[in-house]
Amino acid sequence: MTARRRTLPPRPRRNQKKTAAYAAATLAVCTSLTVGCGVLPGATGGSREPVVVMTWAPEKTRATNVPGVPAMAQAYARWVNANGGINGRELKVLTCNDHNDTVGAAECARRAVDEGVVAVVGSYSQHSRAFLTPLEAAGIPYIGGYGVTDKEFASSLSYPVNGGQPALMAGNGRQLAAHCKRVALIRPDSIAGDTLPELLNTSLAASRRPPAADILAAEEATDFTSQAEQALTKVGADKSLATTLGRAGAAQRAREGCVTAALGDRTDTFFDSFRRTQEDYQKVRISSVLGSVDQSLIDRTGGKSGPYEGAWVTGWYPVISDHRWDPLRKVIKEHAFGDTRIEITNAGVQTTWIAYTVLKKTVESLGDGEVTGSTLARALDDGLRVETGGLTPPLSWRYEDTIAARDLPRLVNAHVTFQVVRDGRLVAADAGQDSVDVSPILEQAN
Repeated sequence: MTARRRTLPPRPRRNQKKTAAYAAATLAVCTSLTVGCGVLPGATGGSREPVVVMTWAPEKTRATNVPGVPAMAQAYARWVNANGGINGRELKVLTCNDHNDTVGAAECARRAVDEGVVAVVGSYSQHSRAFLTPLEAAGIPYIGGYGVTDKEFASSLSYPVNGGQPALMAGNGRQLAAHCKRVALIRPDSIAGDTLPELLNTSLAASRRPPAADILAAEEATDFTSQAEQALTKVGADKSLATTLGRAGAAQRAREGCVTAALGDRTDTFFDSFRRTQEDYQKVRISSVLGSVDQSLIDRTGGKSGPYEGAWVTGWYPVISDHRWDPLRKVIKEHAFGDTRIEITNAGVQTTWIAYTVLKKTVESLGDGEVTGSTLARALDDGLRVETGGLTPPLSWRYEDTIAARDLPRLVNAHVTFQVVRDGRLVAADAGQDSVDVSPILEQAN
């Protein structure tokens, strides 16, 4: 009887051994270097597609420059990704320079479409007509734009986090009306600038003040002596007053007048011309809005001995010394790596922080679902409520959450803060008042 041979499992071939060893080594490497293998530190599952967004702003132009906006977006992404991403997804931020012109803005929008971004977040551009049309056609939401144009408050795919220039000017008018009998406004001779007088004047009229003198200035101007002389004359600080009213009477009349400027980067240039021109006139109070004047500008121009001491400033958010900015301060310290473009006092940087807070909360609300432009927009439209740590009221973009401003149908946050420069620091004008809702003024304005 022939014995049956026992069948043994085949030996692995040499190359199979290598393959198995390689796979084990690769797994070990991926366990320690999860970013390179498609899983972020702190992620709970397997690889997920990154969340790709874009942030744009003008840089290195002869007029407005906001380099801190894209720089802040990149620092935010480093912070998020170092802490596991958003629901385990990497946040990838693309940036673009819109060059402060329509061609550049349109090119940034086209690039956003070509790159397949799911949203444009925390950006600054004065050319919304050029960039919103391509975004709308591709279904890409525009989250937390700076708010410098009215169209940002009209597009169904725009999700503003502040009241933009409309709220600032309405608030500035209310702030000035409490102190000034006559006001002069110096603003850019541009499409964006054309909306400012109506808002300021509606607010002044509510306090039975006359309309402000509307004084235009070229966006790229380097000297504002003519505008300064016009402003001083319009508010009653004429050189001849010392003779006709006497020195005391002239000083009293001058104190009743106020000059406010909203010129963005050129505001400091204007007030430099104004300071020199005012030496021949009686003193008047000056004012501006956040974005044109901030703490870094006050510091650079002499602090409490500089031209902004005593100036009134209207902003969107709490003063920078407020503890509610501590998380932003920590992210800048740990993830900006000394990037001098990022100034925590800059309104663009602050708005970008809040805009990315909205993005993060929205992506988290989707759980394991697909993250696309349409899913983000649907979540926001369906009533997602976003808390911003008290920097703004809770934000929600349902129809019933918008204010009844005819030309600003997407505006959901019309709160502003009144600030003053005291001892070289921007502080709350009234320590007992956190913010003021200017919705009624915006609803009255055309």
